[in-house]
Amino acid sequence: MSEPGDNHVPEGDESLLRAAPGLARIAAVAALRTARWGAESTLQAYGRVLGAAVSGEPPGEVLGAAGAEMREYARRLLGLGDIEDRASPPARQAAARAAAAEATREGAPSSLRQQGAELLRKSADVRFEEDAHPAYARILSELAPDEGRILRMLALEGPQAAVDVRAAGPLYVTSQLVAPGLSMIGPQSGCRHLERVPAYLNNLFRLGLVWFSREAVPDISRYQVLEAQPEVADAMRKAGRARTVRRSIHLTPFGVDFCQVCLPLETAEIEALPREPPDAPASEPPA
Repeated sequence: MSEPGDNHVPEGDESLLRAAPGLARIAAVAALRTARWGAESTLQAYGRVLGAAVSGEPPGEVLGAAGAEMREYARRLLGLGDIEDRASPPARQAAARAAAAEATREGAPSSLRQQGAELLRKSADVRFEEDAHPAYARILSELAPDEGRILRMLALEGPQAAVDVRAAGPLYVTSQLVAPGLSMIGPQSGCRHLERVPAYLNNLFRLGLVWFSREAVPDISRYQVLEAQPEVADAMRKAGRARTVRRSIHLTPFGVDFCQVCLPLETAEIEALPREPPDAPASEPPA
């Protein structure tokens, strides 16, 4: 154990002190070589510029060649040349091929490209016929029963009236939206869960089956009935100075075709359906 005042130096620091003169010599030699390289390359560049000027070469070409030469010297000095060689076009192409092979082994890109090619092949085949849009089966699996009722009502009765309730600002110059898209679609279509109607309409919009128009339906009396409904009256009372903006809710062309293909629209067709789904367990007779 060393006493206070000892000049003992730890072993690691002693080795560092012994190596210090060598490190200093290496740094000095590197600095000298860098300075010499800079002076030589600068003199060579000036020499090329002067020689080209005497020979009558265009100044733009002379300066461009000198700049390219200086950049090449700098890349070699910093060791970038080896990196660029390793990242040469053949190397990059090989890396891209390896990445594509890995993606092909996973299956996704190759499968998507094959599906796209098959789609274009079918589009060019005049004998190919589609019974319905291929998305219809997926859409049916993403609909709630009440949403089927809403679609059927829109398909049979056409666009439905809707209103936005807005609170009037100072001097009635501006307004703030209080209750958007109020309608009678839920009760008129016979929805079991009326509180879910806004979510139903959002889902139908997400699927591309309905759209919310800024235009009013031609029959103004439908808005008079709608504005007398408790939901609209409550929203206007809460807003204070309020007004309604008349809108409408429509089926999209895609939604019209979906309803015609997928939904039984006629009452007789609905009444002919079995009361229980085909896979429902048979009910036991009462004891």
